Amino acid sequence: MSRVVVVGAGPAGMAAARAAAQAGTDVLLIDSGARLGGQYHRQDTRAGTERFTLPARVEHLAESVVWALEPVAGGHRVHVRTGPADGPGRSGRSIDTPALVLATGAFDRALPFPGWDLPGVFTAGAAQALAKGQGVRVGERVLLAGTGPFLLPVARSLLDVGAEVAGVLEAGDPVTGWLARPGGGLSAGIGKLGELAGYASVLARQRVPYRRRTTVIEAHGTDRVESVTTARLRPDWTVVPGSARRVEVDAVCVGFGFTPQLELAVAARCALADGFVTVDAAQATSVPGVFAAGELTGIGGAELSAAEGEIAGASAARLLGAHPAPPVRALRKARRGRRFAAALDAAYPVRDGWRTWLREDTLVCRCEEVTYGELRGAAREREVCGGRALKLVTRAGLGPCQGRVCGRAVAELTGIPDAAATFARRPIAAPIRLGELAEEPTL
Repeated sequence: MSRVVVVGAGPAGMAAARAAAQAGTDVLLIDSGARLGGQYHRQDTRAGTERFTLPARVEHLAESVVWALEPVAGGHRVHVRTGPADGPGRSGRSIDTPALVLATGAFDRALPFPGWDLPGVFTAGAAQALAKGQGVRVGERVLLAGTGPFLLPVARSLLDVGAEVAGVLEAGDPVTGWLARPGGGLSAGIGKLGELAGYASVLARQRVPYRRRTTVIEAHGTDRVESVTTARLRPDWTVVPGSARRVEVDAVCVGFGFTPQLELAVAARCALADGFVTVDAAQATSVPGVFAAGELTGIGGAELSAAEGEIAGASAARLLGAHPAPPVRALRKARRGRRFAAALDAAYPVRDGWRTWLREDTLVCRCEEVTYGELRGAAREREVCGGRALKLVTRAGLGPCQGRVCGRAVAELTGIPDAAATFARRPIAAPIRLGELAEEPTL
């Protein structure tokens, strides 16, 4: 029996599953989490459960990872393992589908700097997940640094769990960035701007400093972070001479936007542009029968992701012969959300000057302990110019994270073309045991 398969149960995936089911098709919703919501909703224990109610035609496969995709006649075969990654009782199954919706989301982008491998350095998303999901603060005195509006809700989450927030350092100058944009992008996100203003008000009441064109350029400590060096930045993000100062903290959270999780999209051979999956107005990718929604197609927030998911789900159901009503409202929301997302992208760019923060001995690939100097030497002296060759020569991107943390930085530092596909091209997209790999698939 044909059914829509949706991978990812965040805002985009849940919306896709609902739309396809409401159109009269059966849906299998696969997600690695134990609960619905993805990284956006799952980490908030205060969220109401009504938003996570799914139609009866949706089968939710929790604690499950899609470890491989392969083309088959009439669609794709989705290989799934269910159960904890380190558990002995994991089970496997394979599902054939003519209509596949990818909504795998994104993860934090971190830029390397001296000392970023010390315990006590967290991504902003990890700090927020611990605070909102577990009520755990990553430190007693915490400094946030990076770029983008996501730093503000993270700071509030840390305050809510009793951490002292020493400051929020914005590397860019969003005021100038917003003023440089035409009014359309700004007006499309008026509601979001009000939300950001609310976060800023909380920080002001708590007397948390917010500094533009400032960032952390080095972390110091022996067994963990004990202090950091901050500095003012020029518009190109090079350091203003004489502006460095030392700040005592026991944790630092960094976030420079997000990177889409592309492994399955690359495995399906979807076309990419600027590091994201390209889609048409129906959220269809370049591969027949494969749709994409949410952060895979561009970073724009939960509301845009949900709108794209609704469109993708309706399109997938239509492919199976259903006749869903045109998602007119979702199409309008998606157009408006993309305008605002483009404005955000222009207001919070990552400038090339961050590379000047590095020293020759700065670790770039933390898993394999590959330094900036080793990467430069491979690219310059050994004339390594391709992603695969660079991995083999330096081992950058071959550790446990498989380049998810360092891949983008490695590519930018060495000038590797097609960086997104280079570090997301993994036929086995999730950890799997050899014994599991040898099993006959259960269809």
